[in-house]
Amino acid sequence: MEFSEFEPVYERICRDFGFDRAGDEAARDVLAALTTPFDESRLSTLAGECVAICGAGPSLADDLASLDADRIVAASTAAAICRDNGVSVDVYVTDLDGDPELAGELSAAETPTVVHAHGDNLPEIREQVPALTREHVLPTTQAAPVEHVRNFGGFTDGDRAAFLADHFGAAELVFPGWDFDDPAVDPMKRQKLGWAARLLYWLERRRDEEFAVLDGIRDGLELP
Repeated sequence: MEFSEFEPVYERICRDFGFDRAGDEAARDVLAALTTPFDESRLSTLAGECVAICGAGPSLADDLASLDADRIVAASTAAAICRDNGVSVDVYVTDLDGDPELAGELSAAETPTVVHAHGDNLPEIREQVPALTREHVLPTTQAAPVEHVRNFGGFTDGDRAAFLADHFGAAELVFPGWDFDDPAVDPMKRQKLGWAARLLYWLERRRDEEFAVLDGIRDGLELP
């Protein structure tokens, strides 16, 4: 997805949450300074495959037991749950708000580690990114891309993982560990999950398919 197409949606997200675009851009620029260009040909392994976009919801462990997918893209702490259940992660997507050691361990293990910059995680970027194995880090932003920092679309770790898999040619997307009705989340997280659902709805429309994870809530969604 080109940023010119995503930008109007990004601006709506900023208005809805009261986010400051300048903060996103500042974090993006720090992330750019701390990273180097990533070899994106490594993600061609997603092309033509069934890719599981693993969320960190309470259903993930059970979903993994019956999962049939070619590749695993894990969002945030879902990567730790995958590892604990003996499931190898092919790509890790994070904004560094989970286990601070996880990104270091996965990047050291040569797992492509997609690190996202936004206005609220600048301290984590400055503290954690220098400790990562740099050649395995793909930096991303929700603002305009600059230098080697990319924007594939999406907002939360989970839906950004889905947009990334789409960009690199995934033939099918499945969504273990996604729980839009999780009663344990706080109001901010619920608002973010609402946007994640809208963005997945947009993505399935773009792909001319339907994601099972949206069954039962699709009729109540609007395009972003």
